[in-house]
Amino acid sequence: MVHPSAYIHPSAQIAEDVSIGPFVAIEGNVTIDSGTWIAAHVSIMDGTRVGKNCKIFPGAVLGAIPQDLKFQGEQTTLEIGNHVVIREYCTLNRGTKARSSTIIDDRAMLMAYVHVAHDCLIGKHSILANGVNLAGHIEIGEYAILGGLTAVHQFVRIGAHSMVGGGSLVRKDVPPYVKAARNPLSYVGVNSIGLKRRGFDQATIHQIQNIYRTLFVKGHNTTQAVRHITAHETASNARDHILDFIEHSQRGIMRGFQHINGK
Repeated sequence: MVHPSAYIHPSAQIAEDVSIGPFVAIEGNVTIDSGTWIAAHVSIMDGTRVGKNCKIFPGAVLGAIPQDLKFQGEQTTLEIGNHVVIREYCTLNRGTKARSSTIIDDRAMLMAYVHVAHDCLIGKHSILANGVNLAGHIEIGEYAILGGLTAVHQFVRIGAHSMVGGGSLVRKDVPPYVKAARNPLSYVGVNSIGLKRRGFDQATIHQIQNIYRTLFVKGHNTTQAVRHITAHETASNARDHILDFIEHSQRGIMRGFQHINGK
């Protein structure tokens, strides 16, 4: 299962059934769980933890030190969950003392040339298409989809079940359940098709649409919209998730319809 040209440090902890291709380099402070497949020319560096049944394609570099001038060599990790797909030439950096870990959760898919910087949290089942670039400290919720060539500013949060159009520049937080596109990045609707595919019932989707109509379409500022939503929308997991996301936004949330085309 290990090609003879691969270099594996004797201290690395690798399950017996891991497949390791030619010219792979694996450093010492690394663990790789069972069923994982590693293609040619992959580099897995100190501090990397890889779960079960992952697929890592040629040229990927996992666990390189952060591209952060504040990094002082502290012991940090890159933690990759189970059934994660990492395509060609992805670069995934480990954390800094701020959070100590960069985390890619179960069943995430990172397409070719994705960069994930230090201290990012990538949720389960999320998809980052070709050429997505994440700065440090970014949080992406489960089932989120980022289109190709999207660039995300540091400390931005992208909510669960959201979809960001390809080529976007994301400077503000993207709330859960929405579609975001245009320049500057703006609300363009609820990700209703994705929600249906994931088992959300029509009543829940209708409530989500009402909430975002209040927040993004009717001309309220964020404070006014939150007050109206709290007063008029029945408490539910979806409503409370949206309100909690807005409450804890540090960078502010993206623009609504009223800001498109200069309006």
